[in-house]
Amino acid sequence: MPDRPATSGMMTALLRFTVAQVALVLVCAYVMQTFVWTDAESVRAVRASAWLAIIVQTFTFAVARLVARQQVIAGWGLGVLLRFASVAFWALLGIKALGLVAGPALLSLVVFYFLSTLVEPLFLN
Repeated sequence: MPDRPATSGMMTALLRFTVAQVALVLVCAYVMQTFVWTDAESVRAVRASAWLAIIVQTFTFAVARLVARQQVIAGWGLGVLLRFASVAFWALLGIKALGLVAGPALLSLVVFYFLSTLVEPLFLN
């Protein structure tokens, strides 16, 4: 059974990361929708990718935080694998199923992952 301080620290780190990530994704999505892809279909694709990025990154962070206590490289590798798999799923199935524009959907997802991954180490310790 996990002890209270470890569980509390995990939840605090997860909450802080999620708040930082959501803020980062929202600002980036706003910039993309305002200056890069301004048509309605592209905006819809960027928003869908933002939601996917937030969900996957939050899950990935939680897994990496749990695994990284014993195996740092394994936690990092698992996170990379989950992100890669979600991009492949999005490219092969998700975009077509939702009728999204492929370019903005894929590029924005990769940008969201990249930016979130840059701030992730700040919250893993």
